[in-house]
Formats: sequence, C-alpha cells, structure tokens
Amino acid sequence: MHWHRPYLYLFIVCLIASVSSPVLRAQTEPPIYKKRYVMGTVFEVVVYGLPTDRASAAIDKALDEAVRLDHVMSNYKDDSDLNRMNRTAHFQTTEISLDLYRVIEESLPYSRLSNGRFDISVGPLVDLWKAAMQGRPMPTVEEEARARDCVGYQKIELIPLNRIEFHSNCMRLDLGSIGKGYAVDRMAEILRAQGVRSAYINAGGSTMYGIGTPPGKKGWTVHLRDPSSSLNPEVMLMDNSVSTSEQTADSMLGGESPGHIVLPTSGKPLKTKYAVNVVARSATESDALSTTLLLVGPENGAVMIKGRKDLAAMWISKDGERIFADSGVQIFRENRAGVQTHGNSAGTKIPGSPNQE
Repeated sequence: MHWHRPYLYLFIVCLIASVSSPVLRAQTEPPIYKKRYVMGTVFEVVVYGLPTDRASAAIDKALDEAVRLDHVMSNYKDDSDLNRMNRTAHFQTTEISLDLYRVIEESLPYSRLSNGRFDISVGPLVDLWKAAMQGRPMPTVEEEARARDCVGYQKIELIPLNRIEFHSNCMRLDLGSIGKGYAVDRMAEILRAQGVRSAYINAGGSTMYGIGTPPGKKGWTVHLRDPSSSLNPEVMLMDNSVSTSEQTADSMLGGESPGHIVLPTSGKPLKTKYAVNVVARSATESDALSTTLLLVGPENGAVMIKGRKDLAAMWISKDGERIFADSGVQIFRENRAGVQTHGNSAGTKIPGSPNQE
C-alpha cells in the first residue's frame, strides 16, 4: 500500500450554453482547470460556475490542502507527521495531529470489516516486498515472519482527542490505501466553503470526486479502469466518489512482479486477476473500500456491500469477466460501442486541460 497505483482514466463532457439570465450566466462561466504534483501523482481540479479569479483562488486553496496533508501522511517524507509518529509511538503515548488521528480512526472499521485483510499497520511487510520489487532478493521465510509479527491493527490504541500508542516495538503505519481519499474529501470541503457548487477532483486517476453537476449535465461521467479493454464501463458522479484498485502488473521486461498490495494475513503480495472500481458517498470510503474489496475478493466483497448504504462495486478481470455488487443503487454501466483499445483504458479529457482536443 503506497501512493502509487495504476492510473484510471476518465472522460468528462460538459455543455456550456449562452444564456441571458444573470443567474444562469453565472453558472456558465468558463471552466477553470489546475493541476499539481503531490502524493507521488498528479491532482487535478476543474471548477465551473464562478468568476475566474474566485474559481482559481478556490482551486489553489484545495491543492494547497493536498500538499499540507502530504506532509501529514507521507511515508516517503522523513519529517512527515506519519513518520515522526512511526518512530516514537512504540509502547508510549504520542501526541499526533488531528488529521493523522482522524484518518487512522477512519481506517480501523475497514480492518474490522475485512477481518484484518485491510490493515494500515502493514508497513513493515510493504517495505519488505517493495525492496524485492526494486531488485533485491526475495524475502526469506524468517524475514516474512518477523515483519508479520509487527503487523496488527488491534495493536493500535487511539486515545482521544489526539494521542496514539503502538502495542508493538516494530509497528509502522502506511496510509497509502486511504490517504488520497481522505485528502480529496478535505479538498471538496474547502471548495464548497469557497462557494463552489460544480467541480471535479481527480487524484492521480485512482480516486475521483464530483461536486454537483457540470453545466447542462446530470453528473460527471467517468470512464473506469478496465483491464480487459473490452467493456468500457462508466459511472456518473454527483456528490460522490469512485476509486479503483488493482495489483501491480507483471514487469514488461519479463518475470513476475511481487506486487505493491500485500495481504497482511499471509505476509505475501496479493494474487488476483481483478481490478475493482468502488463508488461511495465519500472519497475516503471509496479509496479504503477499493483496496479492501480487492483483498477480500468478489464473493466476500459482495456480502460487505450489501450491508452498507449507497455503495456499488464492480470487479473486472483481464479476460472480461465482471462481477457487480451494490446496496440497492445500480450505478455502473457499459458502453461497448465506445470502447477504445489503446492500452487498457479510455482516453482522458478534462475541460481546460492541456490534453483536451
């Protein structure tokens, strides 16, 4: 679990009409688009319905928030709040930032829901297999066992309002499976506070959130990850989020890649033929659930979906097999006539972005 994930591509089509009403004219201001490299990927924001200066300032505030949260949650920055906590919280109470406390607290229900398959304390195992992906020898049985002993969400004790203690001498948390979603939700809060009622946030292609709707449309149409390149699935977002997860692909240079998603219960990288797309009300939930449902698989994942509100998931394999699960709201659809087969994904067009045709 880390910041990098395979890119999910999206397609947004928005109609801007010329109108005479002052109220409607405010809704058809030209879209303002900005992007920034943060959390190891590109965050993109497009805003409709505000004057250029207000929209631009609102996007800057939202992107600044993503940068700030990267300094809170990054496992790559030595001075991040996360890494300082990972060095000091073993068998002693440590004060942490409210954001770090909150995202850890929000992760724990998914660990309980999945019987420990989703677990942010998987850091030691991730680091072990990450080294193997970078060319070092595969971990020995003894190394795996030592790292697995460090893992266990039950060893995390949160003490309100902003303190934590690890009941382990080697635990290390990794927020890569939930951190981007948490950042997107905070960005959406900032945009709304700035008066934005129509916006789209794309966090590196793996988590997207739609605020309101684009002008003249019922929602933000997003083309989803499809490893088979044959189904071209899509979803329409309106004040909700979609996230995708899949295991790292095998190396194009030959040989198998261990993969970046590790199953805590076995200590080994996950073996799965699926990519999974998950829609939820919040980006935090869609981000965490996409990893959770990839780890537990379609059969167990469908049971989890049925018991929760406003959720939908779709697993897709490389050979085109697809499995749907939802909590009563069918939101996925296929668009076979529009299938594009360059690579594994549909094209990307964001109004105002450099790659708009």
